[in-house]
Amino acid sequence: MRRYSRGTARIKKINDGDKEESLRQAMARLEVATRGKSLADITADVDEWLADIDANEGLVTLFVRHTSASLTIQENTDPRVQMDLVTALDRMAPENFNWLHDDEGADDMPAHVKTVVTGVSLPIPVLGGRMDLGMWQAVYLIEHRRRDHTRSLTLHYSGT
Repeated sequence: MRRYSRGTARIKKINDGDKEESLRQAMARLEVATRGKSLADITADVDEWLADIDANEGLVTLFVRHTSASLTIQENTDPRVQMDLVTALDRMAPENFNWLHDDEGADDMPAHVKTVVTGVSLPIPVLGGRMDLGMWQAVYLIEHRRRDHTRSLTLHYSGT
């Protein structure tokens, strides 16, 4: 395996690209029940879908179809990280601020702000049929509202 280097960074090829395989794509909808303000780990759900469609190498894109929930890749070992993230987001966009848009409750506009900051889509490389996440990483749906919801995500795979 040839290593590429430039300065202090190294690039190691993980795929030789010589295989003649047809590109294909697949899409699905994932419904996630949330428990108020929290992070829901959806890593296993996405990996299970990738296995079901016999994904090999490519890119999976996740898209949450809401304006008050978002997606992130974050540490998966210490649950206090999730609690701290919820606290940090609450401090960044507090409910007791004088928001103009308050028709759906005091937690709605802060949820929109948190979604703008954290984002509604994630592209993730797929290698060997699984998301190429680091050892301590997981994919989370972040619920920014206080009450439980069912959130809808679109999954799109493109690859071999």
